[in-house]
Amino acid sequence: MPELPEVEVTRLGIQAHIEGRSVTGVKIVDGRLRWPVPKSLPKVLIGQRLDTIERRGKYLLLKMDSGYLLIHLGMTGVLRVLPMTDPLKPHDRVLIHFGRIGLRLHDPRKFGAVLWHPFSKGPLEEHPLIKKLGPEPLASEFAGELGAIRLYQFSRKRTIAIKSFLLAGQAVVGVGNIYCSESLFEAGIHPRLPAGKLTKIQCARLADSVRNVLSKAIKAGGSSLRDFVDAHGEPGYFMMQTKVYDRAGEPCRVCKTPIQQIVQGQRSTYFCPVCQKR
Repeated sequence: MPELPEVEVTRLGIQAHIEGRSVTGVKIVDGRLRWPVPKSLPKVLIGQRLDTIERRGKYLLLKMDSGYLLIHLGMTGVLRVLPMTDPLKPHDRVLIHFGRIGLRLHDPRKFGAVLWHPFSKGPLEEHPLIKKLGPEPLASEFAGELGAIRLYQFSRKRTIAIKSFLLAGQAVVGVGNIYCSESLFEAGIHPRLPAGKLTKIQCARLADSVRNVLSKAIKAGGSSLRDFVDAHGEPGYFMMQTKVYDRAGEPCRVCKTPIQQIVQGQRSTYFCPVCQKR
């Protein structure tokens, strides 16, 4: 599933091509996504100018003249900017035309989303899908001591394992499965440690690790486990840099102890039993 780094890589990739341009057409090839694509979308969008492309967690937010277009890539979604002459491919779901080029959502499993939020319905921050999201890990609201304070305060009296606590996305948004394992390794924290037992020092290390790991992943173009490609069709290379994720049985890059794999909440977790003592 595309996580925060992959969505940010996508945002950066499409931004230069379509930001500031006006919508000249919309084609809903198959609107049966996680939530139905509004049938009124062509009428709403045509003629509107795309002001900016923002991101909130794993949601891309295309700010138009009269509202926001929310796009989520789901499990297998890919957004690419292609010439309008490029033929449709199987699993292409929605096309938004900007003159001779178009923004195309390709989503084989149809778990993505394309939704419209007009300004008339109030601030985007109050949208049900956005309101519940925690702070952005790479924004000022989570920088320095603020991130450590947030993790410490939000984790008090929580018995849930720290790995699951991070994945929930309420203490901090966008730390997906790969990046949870990597962040916990860098912070030296066992993934099964109850969140409420984190010390202030551990919270500080973890907040720094989250920011560091996500920043490195964005620079590497994200992670391509199966079929993620960026807006130019290129895969991400962060998987070549992982220290624990998907390395079960291989030696730890720090202490040479074999990396272990466990399952938490039906998701694989990787860790070093020596560097991450419980």
